[in-house]
Amino acid sequence: MTSSANHPPLQLLRGKIALVAGATRGAGRGIAIALGEAGATVYCTGRTSGRTSSRTSRKKSPKLPATPGLRETIEETAGMVTAAGGRGIAVRVDHTIPAEVKKLASLIQRRHRGLDILVNDVWGGDALTEWSKPFWKLNLENGLHLLQHAIHSHIITAHYAAPLMLGRDGAIIFEITDGDAFYYRGNFFYDLVKISVIRIAFAMALELRKHRVASLALTPGFLRSERVLEHFKVTEANWKDVGKKAKTSKDKNSGDQNDAPSDFMVSESPRYIGRAVVALATDPKVMEKTGRVFSTWALAREYAFTDLDGTQPHWGDYARKKYGKYKICDDTFYSYWTPGLIELIFPDWF
Repeated sequence: MTSSANHPPLQLLRGKIALVAGATRGAGRGIAIALGEAGATVYCTGRTSGRTSSRTSRKKSPKLPATPGLRETIEETAGMVTAAGGRGIAVRVDHTIPAEVKKLASLIQRRHRGLDILVNDVWGGDALTEWSKPFWKLNLENGLHLLQHAIHSHIITAHYAAPLMLGRDGAIIFEITDGDAFYYRGNFFYDLVKISVIRIAFAMALELRKHRVASLALTPGFLRSERVLEHFKVTEANWKDVGKKAKTSKDKNSGDQNDAPSDFMVSESPRYIGRAVVALATDPKVMEKTGRVFSTWALAREYAFTDLDGTQPHWGDYARKKYGKYKICDDTFYSYWTPGLIELIFPDWF
């Protein structure tokens, strides 16, 4: 499958039902739109809605309100999905509340008799993450909320969504993470979240394999999200102007974040990871990949898709050349994961 700005992917997912949990902005929005490009019906969920929240939602969701100060809404994303060629449906859901997710799953089951694609991209942790501090100096309440936002929500969503996927040909679950390796990620809670969702994908893969439902983790590279564009004071239309700054100013990272202008020039739009999702969701042999973590840049080479500008940014090659080699999760790494002792003792469990 190939895709570019001028040649979006063929509508190979026409008739497929997808749920993108955390579709308001960033990678979630890019994935939802790419699924729309491929013709899917996409439920776009999140907490930031342009509509007035219902009395029920206000009553049940006081602890984790919609992220303050951000403009994007799930209705905007749903409209972009429809404009891209699919059908976007916005539903306000707090994925940390089991009752709300259960209600969403019942809605999808009633309307469509099942679900083909689940994308777990709920995050909401930017304001809760403190970089370059040891764990004992972090705000503990914020850290525990981060686990609720970005781990509990994924487990809750998969719990209610997976039964809708059993027996569906080509059904697949995506856990969106950061990084295709087991290295430390710079903050105790952030590291726990991003490693945990990789492990969640692996554990679900083992329990879903007899049902022929694939489960895998997927990472973008340097994501050119709405917040990153704002940080660099550019838009998607003129983002390459940042490259000029690299030639006239100090090309270094800030003390607490990766924002060197030259690094940003290897960034990728959120649509890139979206097209990675589409490539995997349309691969008849995707079960061979179940349980593992993959990167956009490696998948772009394997499946021959491109970003919006027709390029194939490769953050892995760039980072290794500039910062040094690091080990990724490869066959040797996974050989330590399976077969495990429980699988050997109880081979018929799943």
